[in-house]
Amino acid sequence: MTDSIAFNRLADLLRDRGEPTRYQGGKLRTRGFCHGGDAPDTVAITRTNDGVAVFCHKCQGNEDFLAEIGWTLADLFDAPLERPRDRPADDLWIPCQDRGKDKGGTGHKRVAQYLYRDANGRTIHGVTRCDHKDFAQWRPDTSTKSGRRWSLNDRSGNRLVPLVPYRLPELLAAKESDRVIWIAEGEKDVHALVDHGLVATCNAGGSGKWTAEHAQYLEGADVTIVADRDDKGREHATAVVESLRGMAHSVYVVQARTGKDAADHFAAGHTDTEFNQVWAPIPYPGDPAAA
Repeated sequence: MTDSIAFNRLADLLRDRGEPTRYQGGKLRTRGFCHGGDAPDTVAITRTNDGVAVFCHKCQGNEDFLAEIGWTLADLFDAPLERPRDRPADDLWIPCQDRGKDKGGTGHKRVAQYLYRDANGRTIHGVTRCDHKDFAQWRPDTSTKSGRRWSLNDRSGNRLVPLVPYRLPELLAAKESDRVIWIAEGEKDVHALVDHGLVATCNAGGSGKWTAEHAQYLEGADVTIVADRDDKGREHATAVVESLRGMAHSVYVVQARTGKDAADHFAAGHTDTEFNQVWAPIPYPGDPAAA
């Protein structure tokens, strides 16, 4: 083994932080400092065929632990993870066979994953993009082999998880700082905006899925909507605007100067100040457009 192996990297990191570790039951164990715990066996660290697995028995997962040490899920793998060049660096691109595992199938190859978190940063559901361009939604479920259930509803069709906008914790922090919040039609465009220093969000499922439940988190916020340059994009932007009337402080609607969406706009070399403004349904107070 070398220091390039994920297990060794993590063990060295804990050593350098001065965190006590010990081996027990074939696992490296350390305290749950992700939640301020001091029990020595709370977090179990296990070698896998291609990396390392981490599980905090207090958190019932690894997200808080990884966040505490500055790692992402990609860091748990031994080999460097490849991703297409046109994707943001913080997208998760790993080869796996997720969907179908619970039923014994081989599943599909995952190419991107987007986690939807509540105000406290807990994952409440996710969107997995597969290699055949399917966007499958799931919710955490420790009773399954994959740790997730590929449905957000029960057998009667009742939704089991709340509707929240993408990157909700970042959105709420932006509101506290009086920053403009951008709304795109999908996660790819959100990351294009975030890569250029903006705060952005969207709803899961794409066009037509934005609701008043999403809008409630934008009360009092200054909002810019990036409408896709097609009929569905215009309809989606209009629906978002209507949900924000009487809710947001200001709302502007813009379109890409080049191409269809925010990703195309930035790919063409434009900046965030070069979007084409197409509508000011709720102008910022004092803006000449309010006259």
